[in-house]
Amino acid sequence: MEIFPIFDRMMSREDKESLLGQRGIMIWMTGLSGSGKSTIALGVERELHKRGILCRILDGDNIRAGINSNLGFSDEDRHENIRRIAEIGKLFVDTGIVTIACFVSPTLELRQMARDIIGEEDFREVYIATPLEECERRDVKGLYARARKGEVRDFTGISAPFEAPTSPDLTLDTSQMTLKEEVEAVVELIMNS
Repeated sequence: MEIFPIFDRMMSREDKESLLGQRGIMIWMTGLSGSGKSTIALGVERELHKRGILCRILDGDNIRAGINSNLGFSDEDRHENIRRIAEIGKLFVDTGIVTIACFVSPTLELRQMARDIIGEEDFREVYIATPLEECERRDVKGLYARARKGEVRDFTGISAPFEAPTSPDLTLDTSQMTLKEEVEAVVELIMNS
């Protein structure tokens, strides 16, 4: 079966950004489970809303409860999870929406794939560099405790590696900053992009 894309006949990204009066961009938050990615994203969403800027959060748990509910945490499934998220994110960005992705995305390779799909000019990497000990202390889901007991396999930071970004656009350590400071830093990154 052949496919016949209609991309060339659809309204342009510029048309949509002009309608919204804003520029689409991807803020890709990476960090360990419990580092504060979702909490910061929620604060940024509220601040952007106050400023009249349309924003969409793509959160790991929400995505895995829906479109990626068929994926586990094997290397292959993690790759497919991030690939799908990047493709969905690109649709939002190309529609002129500020998009915030909150995913552990544990390897440099996975994040580079997302950057390649979305496009270098639209991708801003934010590393939530909260120390493992602080993430474990927060452990609201009980995942670190279960991983330490061997009940959760391939858990990033315990039984699976996390590769810190080498040159993120912004680094935040939620154990050293207030939520207000973190939100302001991300909003500034968005407004200056």
